[in-house]
Amino acid sequence: MRMYDIIARKRDGRELTSPEIEFFVEGYTRGNIPDYQASALLMAVFINGMNERETADLTMAMARSGEQVDLSGIEGIKVDKHSTGGVGDTTTLVLMPLVSSCGVPMAKMSGRGLGHTGGTIDKLESIPGFRTELTMEEFISNVNRIKAAIMGQTYNIAPADGKLYALRDVTATIESIPLIASSIMSKKIAAGADAILLDVKVGSGAFMKDLKGGEELAKSMVKIGNNLGRKTVAFITDMNQPLGSSVGNSLEVREAIMTLKGRGSEALREICLSFGAHMLVMAGIARDTAAARSILEGNLNSGKALAKMKEIIETQGGNPHVVDNPDLLPLSREIVEFKAPKTGYIQRIEAEYIGKAALYLGAGREKKGDRVDPSVGLVLKKRLGDRVEQGETIADIYVNGGKGLKEAINILEMALHISEGKPDSLPPLIYKTIEN
Repeated sequence: MRMYDIIARKRDGRELTSPEIEFFVEGYTRGNIPDYQASALLMAVFINGMNERETADLTMAMARSGEQVDLSGIEGIKVDKHSTGGVGDTTTLVLMPLVSSCGVPMAKMSGRGLGHTGGTIDKLESIPGFRTELTMEEFISNVNRIKAAIMGQTYNIAPADGKLYALRDVTATIESIPLIASSIMSKKIAAGADAILLDVKVGSGAFMKDLKGGEELAKSMVKIGNNLGRKTVAFITDMNQPLGSSVGNSLEVREAIMTLKGRGSEALREICLSFGAHMLVMAGIARDTAAARSILEGNLNSGKALAKMKEIIETQGGNPHVVDNPDLLPLSREIVEFKAPKTGYIQRIEAEYIGKAALYLGAGREKKGDRVDPSVGLVLKKRLGDRVEQGETIADIYVNGGKGLKEAINILEMALHISEGKPDSLPPLIYKTIEN
């Protein structure tokens, strides 16, 4: 088998066989196939696409390129959740305690933030003492004991994806649905979950900017998961404004706590109830989403989900008292009010800009290895369609030593659009749910 023939086959718009895809992924991962040949094949895929079978084969080949996590030692159906990335997206911090409080084992491996999207591991590490570096034995033991554990993705999971993504990044082949779908799903398959819930975000703060592209990606990933024996459901959700009101690590932890107490973001609560209901059905805890939602709401109202969050934090070495008193979380020494320049309605919010403003303050990292300040960020006081008066505070900026303040203010001025008339319509929180 020759790489030249594989490139020519896809260049001419023909299907690649399963052995050809396996040959390519294995050879490139081991360094036997040079970048220039891999780049040629990626461009051929970008132009001519891949069918459902080819995409599933590529996904499995990348999943098998490294370690595959064995979660068979965990009792019950393991349901994983993955988001394509957003701003103010604190769903995992609410979903983990909420869903695990219903008896669903939540064995979650998460990453750190890069660019304008936050990372769940960075958020949790803002809790004093919280450990995200667990051995696999600790991880599995915690899930069996309290139904939940979360750790950083330190294992050699889908190394082929890492190499191919770096190459796609410099060869203008990022925006390919088969390549995006197989990249995401290879890591989810290798992580060992029995069922997968996908949150595909669309809008100004998301990788996918329009609904059509988001729907195509969601359908592709659902087909991959189902074809590979993992029950998979995708939600297409809006990211034309931050999901919650807080953007920044400790600020988002605080918002998650307040949401579990019934005093947080209504949008965040609704998303978590919708996701959680499907997760309970996939795990066999409830017969349908209506019954599942009733269980979830009961655990929110009774404080059972909040107690589970406290238990998760304590089990992983964190200070559980932050749940009772969120002021124990690190917060910046200075809060600067950002005021409305005129009276009117919030017509548009550029969510990506909001994320970049937090990045300038130190809440995120521009490249791997950058230090993150857990105490800084933004809290928005208004959402799309809200009326504001000139001089009214529409955001609080949490800043340390003035770092990035000027840049953050400049970006907020571009991000928040105020006009005299109300918006004609507001985007829905959830556009579609795709199950097959």
